[in-house]
Amino acid sequence: MRIHVIGCNGSFAGTESAASSYLLEHEDEDGRTWRVLFDLGSGAFGPLQRVIDPAQLDAVVISHLHPDHYLDITGLEVFWAYNERRDLPQLPVYGPAALAPRIRAIMDRSDDVPDGVSCVPFDHRVITDGTVIRIGPLAIASRAVRHPVESYGFRITCGEEVLVYSGDSDECAALDELARGADLFLCEAGYIEGRDDRFTGIHLTGRRAGQTAARAGVRHLALTHIPCWTDTEIPLAEARAVCDMPVQVVHAFYVLEVSPAGHDTLGPAAATAGA
Repeated sequence: MRIHVIGCNGSFAGTESAASSYLLEHEDEDGRTWRVLFDLGSGAFGPLQRVIDPAQLDAVVISHLHPDHYLDITGLEVFWAYNERRDLPQLPVYGPAALAPRIRAIMDRSDDVPDGVSCVPFDHRVITDGTVIRIGPLAIASRAVRHPVESYGFRITCGEEVLVYSGDSDECAALDELARGADLFLCEAGYIEGRDDRFTGIHLTGRRAGQTAARAGVRHLALTHIPCWTDTEIPLAEARAVCDMPVQVVHAFYVLEVSPAGHDTLGPAAATAGA
């Protein structure tokens, strides 16, 4: 499996990156590439089109309904509904139960049919704590994590490979369980120690992300969701001080390769439309 970092800025889009969005790709034994998008936050739909034709998506999974994790799904809906291609199937979109009503409210309509068309572009599917989504060879297990709104983290397995995405979460037992033994833990670190101590139950610091990774015995920790007002070296140093696995900070258009041997690689990737 590999993850393309479409956007990784915390809380809102910044000058160097859109808000949260991560494209998972995996080739099966027949050579078919499966593509699942985790989150599509503010500003992320444009960068997504630099990496793939969105019509190649097999599914979208939304972790929670803060705008920096789902708002650009309205652009994807327009793309899917009005595309010149007439053979696009309904796109499975997984998320909290309020996702479909939220899109309707943003688009100022009473149902899921966009104006001027007769078909519903998205197949909305509700996730809850413990939901297991199967897409091709991928198994995606959800757990409710600690955040002010209904929010999920995900454990994605394919063969022996294990990838975990925290979504947005402060420390909690569910996140520890999700991350246990993961080859790659893509984990938010939106806060830093000292400066943000007055906030609880919202985001991890680099230190708490590192402690979670250490408790869970993950092989590689990749920090994300760092806001533009934070020097990324601070949460990176916090995490490295409390865990001994490789730790990196991700940036837009980086690619993370998942290996069950723990030899994950992280680096910039060429962003080519339709790739």
